[in-house]
Formats: sequence, C-alpha cells, structure tokens
Amino acid sequence: MGLRLANIAAAAAASAAALVAPANAATVEAKVKATVVKPLVIRSIQDLDFGTVVLGPGTWSGATINLSRTGVLSCPVSVTCSGATQAATYNIAGSNHQTVVISAPDIVLVNQRDPRSTLTLVVDSPATVTLTNSGVQGLDFSIGGSISVDSTTSDGDYAGTFDVTADYQ
Repeated sequence: MGLRLANIAAAAAASAAALVAPANAATVEAKVKATVVKPLVIRSIQDLDFGTVVLGPGTWSGATINLSRTGVLSCPVSVTCSGATQAATYNIAGSNHQTVVISAPDIVLVNQRDPRSTLTLVVDSPATVTLTNSGVQGLDFSIGGSISVDSTTSDGDYAGTFDVTADYQ
C-alpha cells in the first residue's frame, strides 16, 4: 500500500508541474518611459487696459477697438482712443522645453454704473507657448483682445475678469 500511495503522489506532482509551466512559453522585452514635469505656476504681471474710448458723432455701429498681444491699439474712425493702454501679461513657469496650452475664453464686460449695459471682450491669447527654461524665471506671454461699440453704447467704466488656464500639452 505504501508503494501504491507513493506512485499516486508522484503522478499528482507531475500533473501539477505540467499545469504550472506552459509548454510554449515566450518572453519579449517592452520599453518603459515616463516624463516627469514640474507643476505649472502662472501669475499675473499686468492687467488688460483699453484706455479711454470716445464715441464719435452720428449714428453708426460695429466699431471694433483692437488691442494686440504686443500692446498696439487700433481704433476705427468713428471713435477716438486715448490714455494709457496695455495688453495683459502673465508669467508661466514649469519644465524646460515643454509645450503649454493656454486657454482664455471671451468674457462680458459690465458697465459699473449700469449693469444692464455690457460689452463682449473677444480675447486674443496664444494657443500654446513653449517653456524656454525651468524653474522660477519662467516665460512671459501677453493677451490682447477686442471690443465693439456703437453710437448708442452707454458711457461708463466697463470691467470684468477672465480666467487664464495653462496646462501641459
């Protein structure tokens, strides 16, 4: 009986070994890559300012005032633009040579004396920027935009805020 029990145990062990090791095993190497980047830090350096817009006489509509990202202001003949103007400027810091997607949606500017009167700011921001250095120095970029007025636009200070979002591509 001892011999028979030993033969059964040996057969069971051989069967278990056959189940563990596949007959046609193959091995292949796979490459692994990970890119680690610093967190993005964005800060505002200066706000967007169109200066003073003086409406011209007569009846007219659709006069678009444009402030470029480089700070160049253009006004149509139906309005006079004056005062200090500036494009908005931001600084973004992160990892060197990384492309960053910039997003800044259009916003509504509200007349501070009459909230029913509004202007739409069509934001002009870069779609992407490429970081040229790592760390604290960062990279400056600017945002401009345009507003449209007509002869019936209410006078007053128009103000609003817009969100600028930056994310690695």
